[in-house]
Amino acid sequence: MIDGPYFVLTVLGVLGTGLVAGVFCAFSTFVMKGLAALPPAQGVAAMKAINVTALRPAFMLVFAGSAVLCAVIAVVTFVLWPDEGTVELLLGSALYLFGSFGVTMVANVPRNDTLMKLDAGTSEAAAYWPAYVREWTMWNHVRMVASGAAAVSYVLALT
Repeated sequence: MIDGPYFVLTVLGVLGTGLVAGVFCAFSTFVMKGLAALPPAQGVAAMKAINVTALRPAFMLVFAGSAVLCAVIAVVTFVLWPDEGTVELLLGSALYLFGSFGVTMVANVPRNDTLMKLDAGTSEAAAYWPAYVREWTMWNHVRMVASGAAAVSYVLALT
């Protein structure tokens, strides 16, 4: 069984990846549906405000901090190669680093950047909005599942 500081790292990994999975779940299940139900100008303006707010320390500490923590767990696992939980620890780290953090960087952030360049009340923004909601939400589903699976994988490493 994992113990000592390694146990603490893994428990923190469960908490961080689980919290991020919860945020992404909220967006996938009701936030984006609510924004999509608004007139495009209002939906675009609201999402732009959310994207600015998401970059503040409260969320970034959990989101980016979990990525750092997952990287640390992976490195420590490779160095120590524990008798139990190795596969689960490496899988949890990979799921979060690639499926959550990586997908954010290559799929969600570029869409956010495009949206940020548009003025909410323009025809260009109204035309982009349906595709943005559909594509952003699809990739958010991937992030949600990957983050949740990472948390489960870390829990399994502890058992």
